[in-house]
Amino acid sequence: MRTILVTGATDGLGRHLAVRLAASGDRVIVHGRDPERVRRVRAEIGGTTEGLLADLADLRQVDRMAAEIEERFDGLDVLVNNAGVGGGAPGSGRQESADGVELRFAVNYLAGYHLTRRLVPLLVRSAPSRVVNVASVGQRAIDFADPMLTRGYDRQRAYSQSKLAQIMFTFDLAEELAGQGVSVTALHPATYMDTTMVREAGAPVLSSVREGGDATLRLIDGKVSSGTYHVGTTEGRADPQAYDREARARLRELSDRLVREAL
Repeated sequence: MRTILVTGATDGLGRHLAVRLAASGDRVIVHGRDPERVRRVRAEIGGTTEGLLADLADLRQVDRMAAEIEERFDGLDVLVNNAGVGGGAPGSGRQESADGVELRFAVNYLAGYHLTRRLVPLLVRSAPSRVVNVASVGQRAIDFADPMLTRGYDRQRAYSQSKLAQIMFTFDLAEELAGQGVSVTALHPATYMDTTMVREAGAPVLSSVREGGDATLRLIDGKVSSGTYHVGTTEGRADPQAYDREARARLRELSDRLVREAL
């Protein structure tokens, strides 16, 4: 029985994955920020599940969640960094996390960055293990002169740079953990899936959650090489900045500083 943590497992793609993984016999750790929703999802999907509570917009809660995982579980076979926020409703303005970080960068990228970094020792001990980062084909290069988008904020740009940051982290971590039995991959599961996030943004629904689930399960099941980015079920090419080692080093430096300042 594999132990699989799915962040953001109370809705959308995360919930779909939790249902399918539990049905296949895996032990699923259902993460959410609302205790009642976590309880309800666990009751509905059955199988072997555990619950974890944390608001990913607060790095102290992310840190506490990582410590709880280390305490409660002897091993972790798969970490799926799925939780996130979309571009938001049309006309919505810039928001910040509890730590003063631009909200989409904080939730979509920085929380998963810190959680994964904290869990690397457990993942290495559990090898062969996997990290799957649910990113997006919507990507924008990070402007390191204004990474928190304090000037000329645009909600889609905020979302897209947070998703590129996930992919940049994927490539970095895959290189760092090469030879240690931990595979690290990222994907764009499907375009405009039928989820709350897509409907909130007013975007047209173009694909099903099952379609995105099929693509994500392919990575969870280890059918691809580490250090790769996928669009659906096909290996893809990310924004050029993802392959820029200097840019990735600047992102690491920025991420580590933001985490230090928050904790």
